[in-house]
Amino acid sequence: MGKRDELIAKYADDLQNKCGMTPDMDLLTKVTIGCGPAIYNADSATVAASDPAELETVKTNFLIKKLGLADGPELMDAIDAVIETYGRSERNKYRAVVYYMLVKQFRKEAVYA
Repeated sequence: MGKRDELIAKYADDLQNKCGMTPDMDLLTKVTIGCGPAIYNADSATVAASDPAELETVKTNFLIKKLGLADGPELMDAIDAVIETYGRSERNKYRAVVYYMLVKQFRKEAVYA
């Protein structure tokens, strides 16, 4: 099992045990691959939920550029909802898990089809 497969298994575990979701493994794999090399760097692999600049980056680079959503207050509300689901006190909020939940929330699975 390669490093990426190990990470995907860890993300699936987080989705199941911390977020109460049954992950769609095919979609999770595609979202993880879409994160690129960021998943292998300890700093970029996680989302700093308490940093407004980081959340703005998630909104701009992922929701608007990658998923093609229009900018609006509902984007930040969705990010907040995902962080809440993951658990604000959870130290490591993995980027791939956050992105996966945002894809599901906005029903944008087709972007990864």
